[in-house]
Amino acid sequence: MTRAYTPGDQAVLEQQGASLLEIRDLHTHFFTPEGLVKALDGVDLSLKSGSTLGIVGESGCGKTVLALSILRLIPDPPGRIVQGRISFLGRDLLALDEVELRAIRGNKISMIFQEPMTSLNPVFTIGSQIAEVILLHQRQRAGTRKEALAASVDMLAMVGIPDPEKRAGDYPHQLSGGMCQRVMIAMAMACRPRLLIADEPTTALDVTTQAQILCLMNDLKEEIGTSIILVTHDLGIVAQVCQEVAVMYTGHVVEHAAAGEIFSHPLHPYTRGLMRSVPTLGARFRGEALYAIPGTVPTFKEMPKGCTFNTRCPEVMDICRSEYPPIFCPDRDHTVRCWRHRSA
Repeated sequence: MTRAYTPGDQAVLEQQGASLLEIRDLHTHFFTPEGLVKALDGVDLSLKSGSTLGIVGESGCGKTVLALSILRLIPDPPGRIVQGRISFLGRDLLALDEVELRAIRGNKISMIFQEPMTSLNPVFTIGSQIAEVILLHQRQRAGTRKEALAASVDMLAMVGIPDPEKRAGDYPHQLSGGMCQRVMIAMAMACRPRLLIADEPTTALDVTTQAQILCLMNDLKEEIGTSIILVTHDLGIVAQVCQEVAVMYTGHVVEHAAAGEIFSHPLHPYTRGLMRSVPTLGARFRGEALYAIPGTVPTFKEMPKGCTFNTRCPEVMDICRSEYPPIFCPDRDHTVRCWRHRSA
């Protein structure tokens, strides 16, 4: 029987040096008419309390599926978590029933989804949508709808929305994309979660608004003590806000280390390719062409044997074409799936 969560659990885990989140051998598959899609194929990750983990990789690498799997939001059918363990505050989320899981979703773990304009309900006001979260999970804080609406106004003010009393009565279509993103953050942070999962939180925003959103998330992290998983393809954002980085490719974490270590000493050829693909200041004026990793992420029907990056890798060896590499640890707290580091 799964034990109940108690407020003292986190303090005990921190004293023991345990991670807030531990993902072990996670497999999420999609059973489609065209065949089996192994969106996640043995993911191992951990997140320390108070840390920000950036998950990067090209589209189709499994970043969003990983984020949805943590909260068990994979649509079934066709998707299913077929194997693994997701331990949060010492509890296996995959072993919880729906009632226990609903007490965690939006409360202890919150998520900011892509495209805020499609994530907010168009027929309810902004204030009522935030108040619903508070009424569901924070009855001790706001026992009545009036109190919950007042709390939602406070949250809108916290995320920097001007005239929050008026905006609480507005509908999503009356707000800009940047303001809707702030509303999503306010909703996600309303219950002061231990973990915030942000899936491309700056997509389709201008660079000024991107910077404001990132600063806001960091400020809330410092104020509330929330840990963050940031799903993105923007390495500039990762360098700015993340302490750890996990690089994903075809459903695997191919490299994982501290952010400074990843940027100063990338080990996997795919990671180095991503780094080279970032435009550099002055390159255009020097007449240099933008670098791009050859080819594209393979589909499940085209998945090569052995290392799935071998068809695009400039350092491919014979063993890469026949065997998928295990996890190697050439440096402390730096792991990589590449046969070139097997002697480490």
